Amino acid sequence: MKLGYFPGCSLEVMARDCDESVRAIAGPLGLELGELEDWACCGSTSAHSTNHLLSVALPARTLALAENQGFERVLAPCAACYSRLASARHELAGDAALLQQVTGILQRPFANKVGVVSLAELMRDLAPEIKGKVKKPLTDLKVACYYGCLLVRPTEVSTFDDAENPKSMETVVEACGAQAVAWNRRLDCCGAGFSMSRTGSVIRLGRTILEDAKVNGADAVAVACPMCHSNLDLRQKAMSRQRGEDLAMPIFFLSQLVGLALGLEPDTLGLKRHFVSTEPFVSRVGAAKAPEAAKPAEAKEVA
Repeated sequence: MKLGYFPGCSLEVMARDCDESVRAIAGPLGLELGELEDWACCGSTSAHSTNHLLSVALPARTLALAENQGFERVLAPCAACYSRLASARHELAGDAALLQQVTGILQRPFANKVGVVSLAELMRDLAPEIKGKVKKPLTDLKVACYYGCLLVRPTEVSTFDDAENPKSMETVVEACGAQAVAWNRRLDCCGAGFSMSRTGSVIRLGRTILEDAKVNGADAVAVACPMCHSNLDLRQKAMSRQRGEDLAMPIFFLSQLVGLALGLEPDTLGLKRHFVSTEPFVSRVGAAKAPEAAKPAEAKEVA
């Protein structure tokens, strides 16, 4: 399967582990990722709040590049990048005048024909292949799948899953041999881009999320968003101090869990870049044969 690949700014710097793991699993899963030539920032979480036209034109430029370079679909592993590209594509598809205006700004032919796929969607679609290629099953390991507030919203843009009860990540986790736990905070906001400006809020929100995952038996949390990973991993030490107890909850990108199940070496998946040690979890990988997909346990309400 050939896909255009848009790493975006975060995968070049703070989320290099996500980029490394996506590239590492591509070969074993039969993916040919072609990084878009001359890609630039999609506008992320700020452009749409300052200049609407710019917020559409920036991701449209990426889609035009993909179109010109012969790709039918583009993979955007970052949830924010996925949202910006998919939102621009959706808006331009419903507004011919805006499409004409943006095309003029881009000064290149643009038909808005390229599809945009998220990491969760792609891995879900490849779940049967992942299950068939598992070498080190995540048996007896329990994973809390965290979607956050952006990945499956808004519903008219992110159409690959149910916005209130998504199952994409659970499908992938179970294909890897692990149990996806049921819990209450999988769609909560982690604080997103307020990590620096309102750190206290991010610590409070993140602690609530991780405490719920822990009380429902999770050994780790899976994410498909660099900002969510950063907030839950980088800020976890501060969360633990406020809690008075080490949360010790490793945060994995979904692609890293797939890579572990495929038998890839942890170093190739960027696991040494994490602030919270993944070693206790990794040491249990491949301990037994993969069981039948387990049903999530009943979630416990957290006060």
